[in-house]
Amino acid sequence: MPTTSPMRSNGARGRPHDSATRRTARIAGVWWIITFVTSIPALLLYDPLLNDANFILSTGADTRIQLGAILEVGLVISGIATAVVMYPVLKRHSQSIALGYVGCRIVESCMIAVGIVSVLSVLTLRDDLAGAAGADAATLSTVGQSLVAVHDATFLLGPAFCAGFGNGLLLGYLMYRSGLVPRRMALIGLIGGPLSLVGATAVLFGAWEQTSGTQFLFTVPEAVWEFSLGIYLIVKGFKTPSPILGETRESALDEAFSPAAAAG
Repeated sequence: MPTTSPMRSNGARGRPHDSATRRTARIAGVWWIITFVTSIPALLLYDPLLNDANFILSTGADTRIQLGAILEVGLVISGIATAVVMYPVLKRHSQSIALGYVGCRIVESCMIAVGIVSVLSVLTLRDDLAGAAGADAATLSTVGQSLVAVHDATFLLGPAFCAGFGNGLLLGYLMYRSGLVPRRMALIGLIGGPLSLVGATAVLFGAWEQTSGTQFLFTVPEAVWEFSLGIYLIVKGFKTPSPILGETRESALDEAFSPAAAAG
């Protein structure tokens, strides 16, 4: 007759699960921090292009714009990765909401990718049509400003609208209900998401500029939520005990002590 007690088996079974869950949380946290490491420097590097109406007629700054584009490619990858890595855990609470979050994150990343294309198009046109004068220069300047406007629109639809709804409302709700992080922290997402949506809507209807201080205030809570989530997952992992993690552990134990397992 086996001498190993169920309690001891519980610990033996629980440790691999806890280790895998901890690793998933840490990987997700790293991807969240990468979104900040890539997005903020990219925006700073784009400054000459975004704030100079005649940038396409000037010279220089190509390298910094190209570097910003590379960073935004990393942002696209990390944005999708945050959702894909967390999905297996989030779906234990609600598969439909978790899928909605993944889909929203993918749409956001696609919007950012379109913005990268518009930025690189400005550089291509500037190199190919360098030295344009007169009417050609005016036309080129208009085209350049149009491409910058496309980038601004993708930034509004992606990091503003999609992030507010996906990262704020959907992910905040999943984290709050599942107990994977402290609920007070998840509340920051549930508050920051709607604020980001309100701010983006105001920008869309011309209440204030996208780069204004007012808009910055509306996006700060969402940024705090995303950054704090990344740090928390790296340092602490998913909070335990959590209902959805507990269910997984209990399912594993039920399977281990089922008649079929005993017969085997």
